[in-house]
Amino acid sequence: MPCQKDQELKKHVEYAKQFTKEGKVATYIPELGKANPNDLSIAIHFPDGRCISAGDITKKFTLQSISKVVALAYVLMDRGFDYVFERVGMEPTGDPFNSIVRLETMDVAKPLNPMINAGALVVTHMIDGETVEERLQKLLTFTRELAGNEQIDFNPSVAASEFETANLNRALCYFLKQHQIITEDVETLIDLYTKQCAIEMNCLDLARIGLVFAMNGVDPETGKQIMPDGVARICKTFMVTCGMYNASGEFAIKIGIPAKSGVSGGIMGAVPGRLGIGIFGPALDEKGNSVAGMKLLEHLSKSYQLSMF
Repeated sequence: MPCQKDQELKKHVEYAKQFTKEGKVATYIPELGKANPNDLSIAIHFPDGRCISAGDITKKFTLQSISKVVALAYVLMDRGFDYVFERVGMEPTGDPFNSIVRLETMDVAKPLNPMINAGALVVTHMIDGETVEERLQKLLTFTRELAGNEQIDFNPSVAASEFETANLNRALCYFLKQHQIITEDVETLIDLYTKQCAIEMNCLDLARIGLVFAMNGVDPETGKQIMPDGVARICKTFMVTCGMYNASGEFAIKIGIPAKSGVSGGIMGAVPGRLGIGIFGPALDEKGNSVAGMKLLEHLSKSYQLSMF
């Protein structure tokens, strides 16, 4: 079923678009700095197969930190709950997503949660395989199944741009390696992680992944249980507590939707039992979230009572 343009949704997008001027595109990854800060688009997938959209939903963007949720779901399925959470915690942090501070001040140098960079690097480290290519293919296969799109791949230019500028992530890796949380070669892990973050898709794909999480791991179109409901529940809980960087508490109060953002301007939303949302708006606030995307979600949540609280 093709995604239908929706006039009411278009009005919400036009309202939110005025806030793009308050944000800036990410430039610390040079390839991301090429995005148009005025872009804003959204797709919403429903369990009955309907899809509505507004804006240019064909435009592709890289997942960046949204990939952390997909990687977490994959390793929970592959390695199990105990293995994963022996190595990464479950607690929110008020620090920026790329901070090293808590690693230095904790008794045990394990990252507080899988949604900050340190935690995400540990999760990516858990993806099994002999080579970066083999491990990436496992994650891509899982991502393609979630999105129902076999064409999804990573963007080599963005991955290369991130690899060249990933020195803070390298620092996190070396710190974690010193404490035996990470045991592989740091450059190998950074290679895999930057390719993971550069997995590319559009709002339609992202909304469909959000829908699978919203439906407790079931693809409503095929009826297949892609991930166990317990894994989907854990991921949604992290999206609520840590998904919007250190704006997650305010986001939960104002909007109340399990969501994950990325510095490319993407936001994935999963309204439990109801719908999946994919948003792209590359102008970011100081915390790394899409300015207009956040306003759009707040408007939609209030208009349609989407908050889970």
